[in-house]
Amino acid sequence: MGTKLYVGNLSYDTTEGDLRAAFEATGGTVTDVAVIMDRDTGRPRGFGFVTMASPGDMQNALSLDGTDLQGRTIKVNEAEDRRRGGGGGGGGGGGRRY
Repeated sequence: MGTKLYVGNLSYDTTEGDLRAAFEATGGTVTDVAVIMDRDTGRPRGFGFVTMASPGDMQNALSLDGTDLQGRTIKVNEAEDRRRGGGGGGGGGGGRRY
């Protein structure tokens, strides 16, 4: 079990400080916060990640799932590891069909 949480449905006005304060209010220690920004526009994308100090802190922070933060009902769950390699996909088929 990790300690990193995905936080979705954030208001575009939510800052990393706002997110840190909300998660520290659960009684745990926050070690890292990131609100994800759009590369092209520089605006927030509406989600982020919070890393807690321990698995126990993470479990307590999961209680924020479905709660209100700045007028939005946020989604909180354990972050999944990013898959490496692969990519690709799609493609239009490998030949003619008869």
